Amino acid sequence: QVQLVQSGGGSVQAGGPPRLSCTVSRPPSNTYGVGWFRQAPGKELEFVVHIMWNNGITYYADAVKSRFTISRDNAGNTVYLQMNSLTPDDTAVYYCGARTHMGAVFEPGSYDAWGQGTQVTVSS
Repeated sequence: QVQLVQSGGGSVQAGGPPRLSCTVSRPPSNTYGVGWFRQAPGKELEFVVHIMWNNGITYYADAVKSRFTISRDNAGNTVYLQMNSLTPDDTAVYYCGARTHMGAVFEPGSYDAWGQGTQVTVSS
């Protein structure tokens, strides 16, 4: 069974830059990619970014485009989320997920397994 373990995050001053990690253990053969979502207090789960497992193609939400960068360590099955130019609006619990369904990358229902979540708090 696929497992995702997250690390990184914490409290940061505006500007950052923290880096989140998501290590994927035993990815199934039908893993299409890994995505990051976030949930701010009182808000719904929000898509952040996705990386395709086989070719590295990326998809970013407009809110983070040009500020966040997703990358993958192919050797270790670890996906990184580098966050720059952070603002208090980026404060949320960040989750990585393994996408094993051919649904939209921005739909949580396309993901079968999730990491434990990592709190990122940005103060002004």
